[in-house]
Amino acid sequence: MDSDSFWMRRALKLARQAGEKGEVPVGALLVSGDTLVAEAHNLRETCGSPIAHAEMLVIQAASQKIGDWRFIDTTLYVTLEPCPMCAGAIVLARIPKVVYAAADPKSGAAGTLYNILQDERLNHRVELVSGVLAEESSTLLKSFFQERRRPL
Repeated sequence: MDSDSFWMRRALKLARQAGEKGEVPVGALLVSGDTLVAEAHNLRETCGSPIAHAEMLVIQAASQKIGDWRFIDTTLYVTLEPCPMCAGAIVLARIPKVVYAAADPKSGAAGTLYNILQDERLNHRVELVSGVLAEESSTLLKSFFQERRRPL
């Protein structure tokens, strides 16, 4: 198994944990080389915060762990394409590479609706890899929302 699939499987495990808590099932982790720096999943409902996305939480946890806001030589793995808020945080954190599973047709900011991560007008651009275990992530998300929309 290649390293992108290995780490994405771990992110999907985090996403399933989020779903079990009633959170939108998105998981993220930050890796440096072959070392896990931090991991998180969505906690918007738990925290009552619109910014408690998996990517934001993993960036915050990694910053606290390493004592810096710059994440040189890291890769962020996330099960859903980052939204504009998270893409902005990724750029500001200087994360050099993002690997995501499923595209987000409603708010994707890594190539679907916008491409903040590679916008030439910004001072940092991110290498993107998309579609790693996309079907697994899409199935997880679809099942989560179908369950919530089911009549009582």
